[in-house]
Amino acid sequence: MNEAVLETIGLTRSFRQGDMTIQVLRGIDLRVAAGEIVGLLGPSGSGKSTLLQAAGLLEGGFGGSMRLIGREASRLDAAGRTQLRRDALGFVYQFHHLLPDFNASENVVLPQLIQGATRRTAADRATSLLGALGLGARLTHRPSQLSGGEQQRVAVARALANRPALVLADEPTGNLDEVTADLVFAEFLRLVREEGSAALVATHNERLAAKMDRVVRLHEGQLQ
Repeated sequence: MNEAVLETIGLTRSFRQGDMTIQVLRGIDLRVAAGEIVGLLGPSGSGKSTLLQAAGLLEGGFGGSMRLIGREASRLDAAGRTQLRRDALGFVYQFHHLLPDFNASENVVLPQLIQGATRRTAADRATSLLGALGLGARLTHRPSQLSGGEQQRVAVARALANRPALVLADEPTGNLDEVTADLVFAEFLRLVREEGSAALVATHNERLAAKMDRVVRLHEGQLQ
């Protein structure tokens, strides 16, 4: 069995709402192996986004244990979590969140520069990734000049730019029509596999989930 890139044991998360405590995650035990693509299925409100936020080190307040590439997240300070998030994780959201004043290539170059790559290396990497996603002729186009599917392809390339051990995707094709969603998702899966990353993909789409290596189901804060 491949080494785990993500492992949670008894992961919990609760929120206060007035005098009430709302338990969103209720002891999640989850393992994602290196190179594995796992679908996270569940209806709205089941805790999918909260689980991805925990795995992405995007906020605190979680109980239990979570290890990313062998490092216990609870033992890291804010700077350590930021470094681990930058070096080990890639993110794809339902909305692309591209920087509107930068073109497609620049949106993929920037995270590499932040990690310390040279501009030439970063530009070559961006060209390679965008070309693999069929955007070789759109490198200098800004987001407003791209279709929804093209924008999401740029977001996929950006997520993979720093060769993350784990890609976290939250309804990555949820804003696209069915035909475009199928095309973009197929390209996402192909590129993630070619890059050798693992992925945890939250979706409510059973048809897309069936294309992944394995599916886990979240219901009322618990894995089924």
